[in-house]
Amino acid sequence: MTLIDSHCHLESFARNGSLDTVLERAAAAGVAEMICVGTEVEDWSLYRDLTRTHPGHLHYTVGLHPCNVDEGWQDALACLSPWFADATLPVALGEIGLDNFHLPKDAEQIAVVQKRQLEAFRTQLGIAAQFDVPVVIHARKAFAECVREIDASGVDWRRVVFHCFSEGPEEVRELNRRGGRASFTGVLTYPGAASVREAALAQGLDKLMVETDSPYLAPQPVRGKPNEPAHVRFTAETAAKLFGVTLDALADTATANTRAFFSLPSA
Repeated sequence: MTLIDSHCHLESFARNGSLDTVLERAAAAGVAEMICVGTEVEDWSLYRDLTRTHPGHLHYTVGLHPCNVDEGWQDALACLSPWFADATLPVALGEIGLDNFHLPKDAEQIAVVQKRQLEAFRTQLGIAAQFDVPVVIHARKAFAECVREIDASGVDWRRVVFHCFSEGPEEVRELNRRGGRASFTGVLTYPGAASVREAALAQGLDKLMVETDSPYLAPQPVRGKPNEPAHVRFTAETAAKLFGVTLDALADTATANTRAFFSLPSA
C-alpha cells in the first residue's frame, strides 16, 4: 500500500530538527510521498531545498496564504512568477484563497484585511492562469466568494482543488460541476463531521485525494496531538470504510488521483 499526503506543512519539523524522524514514520505507515504546501515567501525556498534533498518523495508548491497577506503582499507576489521557471519546479500554486474566520475585531480593519486578501487572491489566480498550473484553494467561511473569483479568473477548473474540505455535499457538487474537486483531511474521521463524509461520497472515488494539513487537524485516533504525514493513513482507512473498499484499493485510487492532478512522475 502506498499513499501520498497531498497537502502538508513540514517547515516546523524541518526547523526543530525532527523532519528525518517524521519522514521515517511516514514511510513506515506507507506514505511514500508528500506535497509541502507554501504559505509565505519564507517557506518557498525551504520546501524547494527539501524537494531537492528528497527527490521523488517530497514535492512543493508556492503561494501566499490569505492569513499571510499583509501590507507587503505586493512585494511578496512580485517574487512569485519566477518560481515557475526554477530548475526544481513547484507542482502547484497555493495555498491561496480567502479566510473570513481569522479576522480582526475592528470593523474598519476587517474591511482592510478582506480587501487585501481579495486583491492578493485575484493576482495569484492570474499567475496560475498564466502558467496553467494546478491551484490549491484555502476557503475558510468563504466558499461562495472563492468560487465566484475562480469563475472570473480564467483558471481551468479542472486544475483546482479546495483543500481541507469542510463543506457539505451540495458544495462539493458545485465544484465537481465546474470540473474542480475537494481533498479531505482528518476532519473526515471526526464523529461530528457527517456532512464532510457525505461530501466525500457525493464526489466519489474518482476524484478523491487525502491529506493531513499537518501539523494541524490530526485524525480522530490521534486527535489533540501534533499531526504529521504518517497520520494520513487514518484518513485513508476511514475513507475506505466509507466507500466500502479495501485500504489497498482506496490507496491505489487516491494515489493515482493525486499523481494525475499534480502531474507527479510515476513512482
